[in-house]
Parts: sequence; C-alpha cells; structure tokens
Amino acid sequence: MFSGLIAFLGGSAFRMIWGEFSAWLTARQDHVHEIDRMRLQGDLDAAQHVRNMEVIKVQADLGVKTIEAQAEADLDRIAGGAWSALVESTTKMTGIWFIDVWNQSIRPMLATLAIGVVVAEIAMNGFALSEWDRELVAAILGIYTADRSLSKRGK
Repeated sequence: MFSGLIAFLGGSAFRMIWGEFSAWLTARQDHVHEIDRMRLQGDLDAAQHVRNMEVIKVQADLGVKTIEAQAEADLDRIAGGAWSALVESTTKMTGIWFIDVWNQSIRPMLATLAIGVVVAEIAMNGFALSEWDRELVAAILGIYTADRSLSKRGK
C-alpha cells in the first residue's frame, strides 16, 4: 500500500513538476522568440525607414528638376513670345510716311547688299564655292524660302 501511495504521488508529483518545467521552458522559448522577432522587426523597420527616406529624397530631387525644367520652358516660351512680338513690330506701319519708307527699305537694302557681297566674293574666287560659301548660300536660301512659305501659311 505504501508503495502504491508513493507510486501514485510520485507519478502525480512527477507529472506536475514536469508540466511546470515544460511550461517554464516553453514560456522561456516563447520569450526568446518574441525578443528575436522584435529585434528582426526593428531591423526591418529601420531598413524600411532608410528606403522611405531615399524615396523621399529622390522624389524631392525629381520635383526640383521638374520645377527647373518648367521654369526653363517658361523662360523659353517668354523669350520666343518676345522675339515674335519684336519681329512682328518691325513690319507694323507707324503712319509717318518717311519712317515707314525707311523701315520698308532697310531690310531689302541690307539683303541686297549682303547678296552683292556674297556674289562678289564668289566671283573673286572664280565662281568656285568654298565650304563656307556653300553653307552661307544654303542659309540664305533657307531664310528666304522658309520666310515666304511661313508667311503664306500665316505664321
């Protein structure tokens, strides 16, 4: 009977001690895993923060570049508009006859003079065109033909 009681208590006590030890060991492992998980989550959060900061920096740089490109485009548009207005103002009549005659004669006179200089220089070289002469003649033809075709289209 005594051995039965010891066997009964020994088995119950052993199971109780083993259960408590097992629960403590499991809780300890869970605690270690939780700490490791928290460290890993902290590392991941820090890495995510670095990536987010890099993204914000790149977006800011792109935003600055976009603003710079828009500003440059606006300046080009303003300069183009100013140039167009200037060119348009050269052909407006003032209503004062001698100023209008002068304005209308200046461009044709300068163009005729420039063409005369080019033809004289080509004639002095025996009508052999150098590379510079060919480029100059091409530019002159481009200006006059483009000017006429654009003015016909109303541009």
